[in-house]
Formats: sequence, structure tokens, C-alpha cells
Amino acid sequence: MPDTSQMIDPYGRAITYLRVSVTDRCDFRCVYCMAEDMTFLPKAEILTLEELDRLCSAFVRQGVRKLRMTGGEPLVRRNIMWLFRRLSRHLESGALDELTVTTNGSQLAKYAAELADLSVRRINVSLDTLDPHKFQAITRWGKLDKVQEGLAAAKAAGLAVKINTVALKGVNDDELHRLVAWC
Repeated sequence: MPDTSQMIDPYGRAITYLRVSVTDRCDFRCVYCMAEDMTFLPKAEILTLEELDRLCSAFVRQGVRKLRMTGGEPLVRRNIMWLFRRLSRHLESGALDELTVTTNGSQLAKYAAELADLSVRRINVSLDTLDPHKFQAITRWGKLDKVQEGLAAAKAAGLAVKINTVALKGVNDDELHRLVAWC
């Protein structure tokens, strides 16, 4: 008899990976992602951290083996490390293989060591340029040096880092080879 606790997609594949957006807020306003003057969802319409824990845990019970926390920028969510602490119990029990985060890197200097302590092993960092002036133009508010500090903290904490880059014609397409070499 088939395992009915496993989620299966219409093509017969087991669903084992879940991306969870924990907030729509971000401390950048990247030109391809957000308006400079954003209107966010009312906080009452966002799942609480406790609700996110229950939801993610239900998916783990249904066979999800990898959780990725995303946003907006997940690390700007108030008390977000509480959620990482709660979800890390699934890593300890063996019910979850991987807990990861996609971030813009702005908060990594503050959180990288704690993420590593909670058994987060890999992170994705969005970084579209190594030029500080282009970086500020793309993100509107971001500071490249702050992201570089976060990347250094992630490396020091032992986190594996994957860089995500959006190629923008006429903006950063002239430096993609340099960015790849830097990675």
C-alpha cells in the first residue's frame, strides 16, 4: 500500500522541497523587485512565527526534507531566529535534511554565526554587482560593504554560500564574467 503521508505532484514526483516566504518586507528596494515606496501587507495578514512553525512542521510530517526561508528579506523579520531555532529541531530529529535561507546579505553579519549554530549549512545571497555605485543604484538603499561584511561573517561561520545574480541589460551585464570569477 502506498505511503499516503508523502505528498506527490501530478507527475508522480515526491514533494520534498518547500520555499517559505516569511515576510514581504525588505530593507532594499531593488529596481526589478520593489517600488521605492512600497505598500506592504498589514501585519495581521502575515502568518505569525508560531503559525509558520506549525505549517512548516506539518509539511515536514508530509515528507518535506528541505526548507528554504525566503522573503522579502527573511532576516528583517522580527524574532526570525526563534523560527530557525524551532525548525532546527527537525534537523536534530532527522526528519529534515536541510534548512536554508535566501537573503540579500544585509543582516548576515548579525545572524551568520547563529544560523550556523542552528545547523543551517548553506545560504543563498542575492548579489547583482561588485561595484558599490551600481549596487546602490540597483538596490536603491543598499550598501555593498554591509553585504560584503555579511558574506565574510557567513564564511567565518562555515556557511556554504551560493550567489544569485539577476543579469540586467545595460546595468550589470558588462561585469558578469568578473562576478563569476569573484565567486
